Amino acid sequence: VADLNRHTLERCMCTMQGGTEMIKLRGKSKTLLRYFYLDEHRSCIRWRPSRKRERAKISIDSIHEVCEGKKTEAFQHFVNSNLDPNCCFSIYHGYRVESLDLVTSTAEEARTWITGLKYLMAGISDEDSLAKRQRTQADKNGDGNLSISEVLQLLHKLNVNLSRQKVQEMFTEADTDENEGSLAFDEFCSFYKMMSTRRDLYLIMLSYSSEKDYMDVKDLLRFLEVEQKMTGVTKEQCQEIIKLFEPNPQNAAHMVFGIDGFTSYMRSPAGDVFNPAHYEVNQDMTQPLCNYFIASSHNTYLTGDQLLSQSRVDMYAYVLKAGCRCVEVDCWDGPDGEPIVHHGYTLTSKILFRDIVESINKYAFVKSQYPVILSIENHCTVPQQKKMAQYLIEVLQDKLDLSTVNANETTRRLPCPEVLKGKILVKGKKLPANIDADADEGDVSDEDSGEEDEEDEEEPKLNGEVKAEKPQLHVQGLHVSLDVKHFGKSFTPDALPNATLLTYLGFSQDILITDLKIDMLSFRKRKTMRLSRALSDLVNTQGCDLGPAQLVRFNQRQLLRVYPSNYRVDSSNFNPQPFWNAGCHLVALNYQTEDRMLQLNRAKFATNGNCGYLLKPKCMCKGAFNPTLDDPLSGHKKKQLVLKIISGQQLPKPKDSILGDRGEIIDPLVEVEIVGLPADCDKKQTRVVYDNGFNPMWEETLVFMVHLPQIALVRFMVWDHNPIGRDFIGQRTIAFMSMLPGNLHFTCSIPLTNQAQLIQLFKLV
Repeated sequence: VADLNRHTLERCMCTMQGGTEMIKLRGKSKTLLRYFYLDEHRSCIRWRPSRKRERAKISIDSIHEVCEGKKTEAFQHFVNSNLDPNCCFSIYHGYRVESLDLVTSTAEEARTWITGLKYLMAGISDEDSLAKRQRTQADKNGDGNLSISEVLQLLHKLNVNLSRQKVQEMFTEADTDENEGSLAFDEFCSFYKMMSTRRDLYLIMLSYSSEKDYMDVKDLLRFLEVEQKMTGVTKEQCQEIIKLFEPNPQNAAHMVFGIDGFTSYMRSPAGDVFNPAHYEVNQDMTQPLCNYFIASSHNTYLTGDQLLSQSRVDMYAYVLKAGCRCVEVDCWDGPDGEPIVHHGYTLTSKILFRDIVESINKYAFVKSQYPVILSIENHCTVPQQKKMAQYLIEVLQDKLDLSTVNANETTRRLPCPEVLKGKILVKGKKLPANIDADADEGDVSDEDSGEEDEEDEEEPKLNGEVKAEKPQLHVQGLHVSLDVKHFGKSFTPDALPNATLLTYLGFSQDILITDLKIDMLSFRKRKTMRLSRALSDLVNTQGCDLGPAQLVRFNQRQLLRVYPSNYRVDSSNFNPQPFWNAGCHLVALNYQTEDRMLQLNRAKFATNGNCGYLLKPKCMCKGAFNPTLDDPLSGHKKKQLVLKIISGQQLPKPKDSILGDRGEIIDPLVEVEIVGLPADCDKKQTRVVYDNGFNPMWEETLVFMVHLPQIALVRFMVWDHNPIGRDFIGQRTIAFMSMLPGNLHFTCSIPLTNQAQLIQLFKLV
């Protein structure tokens, strides 16, 4: 899109606003002929006819991705319809990541829409695009010009609190053509820039340019070295920056930065607080798997809640492309001998196991080359298990990793992500070693499984000897399920040399790890199932001896998976941070639920190129470590984080504002939270700036002390203060180790979308 000229893009916009007749795929066999068009404000796609009427629209801000061709699950149902792939495209959008699947009459029409939508998605933060969009929305009578009354209405919508006299002065200064009393597009851009001039950036420019209203190459070089703490910057690099960002041709010719060019540079990704080196893999990937946190998904196939929502194959593509490396598949017997996937004992829809394997094969290594773990929850009978094994072998072929790790070889290390690049590991039930190697199948009990239980636990029947299957370890909200061969009524984990960790289940409470001892025992009947040798042989050995008593020490040797409680039927997520604090590797979250917990997860794994693997701190990989102590790293220096919240730009009204854009001008404040070890967790906020959401100034310094910055996350939240509480505007969460020092900005995301829109908050570290 960036390589296309403005004329081509404007032609796409005009064609889209004019409208195109397209086929909309619905369900497994239904097609609807609809007229799709881009609205006049270029802010949403609409279609007609529709029973939704005005609600038949998709906001540009809610679009996650535009995919070319027949790539979604919906198109797979029309495989015999001879649809031209060049005429097909899909739009992933909304809170639940739904897909709108469309077919145009010609390939040129599809190309126009794909290009136009990608341009609109990419142009949200471009200042000229913002000015044009605001002008289009403000032009109520559609004559192409803005009157003073239309400008005043727009300023109220943008949370600008200026007197009518000041607005009139700026309006008159910008109104330079013969058509007095109204602003054409170029005039409105001038007015918009006057209104948007950053006082804080202007003062910085003056301080580094000896009071000149421009910066030359030497001034810029000094600014980058002193203010931005950059090293190794050359004059040639400064010249390239000026060429790229200075909009004034005369300034560019003389190699100087005016305020517009300097502001453009500071607003660009080059001025973002996130370290650009972390967009790529930057950590050692040759250590054992147990030394890494691994991005993991729970019930990957679901698009919504755990009871009634749709199961979709393309959810696997979605999470894998989002950097997830461990996906879950719940397998059950299906009709015609075909294993199916759905959430057992619920009304969720059913999809074919083979379709999921093909999707994983296609998308496993699009985002990251590091290994994918396929967590199989197996409820199938032996014949359909054999079908599963057949599909895994046929579809995945040499991607399937068939190596095993002998848990009794205590000196043998787990393999590293680097060695397993391009490989898919299968996690699930495996036949016990005492089964005859020539046997085609055998019995396997729950104790051989690391899977979630779909059924309620049964009360034991005490007839003579008690055969207890799993003692339950409760540690102030942590629930660890253990397989123990011999135990008494009271014991500690150190007394269990043959214990095998099976599953790790997190509840909704905040978790504090204290003494790791067993507080409570619960018993239930042993459940067994018949397991196929063919499927068992594809599973990597998961049983491992539990040596040290503490959970942190256990995680130094074997992998452990955490997943949401069965009671979270709304697909909400638990707080993953306490589990990361304990060194748990696979903390599985519901990727379909965009909430605070998923935002923490996204920020954490962004630190290493979003490859799905993140190296744990050294203190978690070797030796004793208690994350709950007041001073967990005694003798180590703490890090001090100093944040100066300077200003904000173009903060929108809250999504849930009763009067929408016509509501009162907001009173913003910024809250900063440290999420990490209990000793590091802290929260502070700025003062409230009243009646200014367009360019509020805070100029406040917040100071935090952090014991373990390697796992700390810094969460910025913007709130609208009101007399009875506050309303959420947006957030940005960044890993402590990914933050750069200097005068930088971060762009917040708006609730219910993944788009970063109109929010710029500048800070100084």
